[in-house]
Amino acid sequence: MTHTLLAATDFSAPARHALERAAMLAQAHADARLTLAHIVSGSALDTLRRILPGNAAVLEAQLLAQAEKDLAELAANLTARHTCSIDTVLMQGSALTALAELAETRQADMLVMGVRGAHFVRELLIGSTTERVLRKSRRPLLAVKQRPHAPYRRILAPVDFSAHAAVAINAAHAWLPDADIVLLHAFEVELESTFRLAGMDDSQIHEYRIRTRDAAKVTMDAFVDTLKVPANRLTRQFVHGPATLRILEHEQTMDADLIVMGKHGQSMMEELLLGSVTKHVLAHSSSDVFIAGQAND
Repeated sequence: MTHTLLAATDFSAPARHALERAAMLAQAHADARLTLAHIVSGSALDTLRRILPGNAAVLEAQLLAQAEKDLAELAANLTARHTCSIDTVLMQGSALTALAELAETRQADMLVMGVRGAHFVRELLIGSTTERVLRKSRRPLLAVKQRPHAPYRRILAPVDFSAHAAVAINAAHAWLPDADIVLLHAFEVELESTFRLAGMDDSQIHEYRIRTRDAAKVTMDAFVDTLKVPANRLTRQFVHGPATLRILEHEQTMDADLIVMGKHGQSMMEELLLGSVTKHVLAHSSSDVFIAGQAND
């Protein structure tokens, strides 16, 4: 079965990092096909036609020709350094709509996008492009934040024991069969703050934490049984505290180079929206983030 990757570029440095990572992934699979896509903004072309109606047609043709040339050069440079099949697509329109439609048309097994480095710009970009693509597309997405130097080896996979988390982990393992995966479950004692207000002492609260952790271990066993990952590639970790904080702490502690997450969480509200924990990690993590939520058709 052919592995298909779709990598989006706006010709920026972060996008070049994403293309490099996509080519590395494609090279690791002999049957993989990589498509580089650039979307020429339809609104920008409309503005050009409105401001310079007399020269718009000529300028538009020049812009599209230059974009096609730049895209072909990127593909040639990647092909020279990586043994993989690469083609290009140049489209006009909304980046959000065009990328989601192209991913479906190509039945992409992974959509690869860059994330800008400056923190406040990263938040803006995620809110306007990456996060909206995630909401619109059913395809797995790899958000590339770091310049790629080597294959992914240390994967952090936060788990809430949902089916979405299992799909994401299985998809990541299919692409990265040689990587080690740390399954991290962050747990909290229900009503712990209420217990403290009621005067319960620390030893009793600690006992509740132990019970909660033990219950999580049993659930983890059942969750692992659903995974298509060899046992020798998996490590289990249990930490107490808010998931959003513990995930980012563990990312630094283990020096993870990739975080793998389900697109949604357990709650019904998170079935309707991009999961709040996933959204937080996507915005604030240092490492690349792979997100998947359901099996592709």
